[in-house]
Amino acid sequence: MTARKPGAPMPPALRALIHSTATHPARTVPCPHCTATAGKPCRLRTTGRHLPEPHPRRVSAWAQQTAVCPQCQVEPTVPCHDVGCARHTVHHRRHQEAEATAA
Repeated sequence: MTARKPGAPMPPALRALIHSTATHPARTVPCPHCTATAGKPCRLRTTGRHLPEPHPRRVSAWAQQTAVCPQCQVEPTVPCHDVGCARHTVHHRRHQEAEATAA
């Protein structure tokens, strides 16, 4: 068998382009479920395997930090509420607003 020669290194500009287009904007906030830091992918808590998509709680945290909720009229960083009781997740309309803002 012959040893393989390593290929040419990837230019940093090309590497940044590949990684920026493949990541979800929710990666800009830490994940409250698996404690992945901002910028890192979510992972399974049992095996540590990286996930291709962020956890739903991370997406909710990202939407809460970036978008105004059209349903309950709260500002970014303020949790959504139903009749005065705070919700654990954001309203669907707030999630849509965050995705529209990120696009």
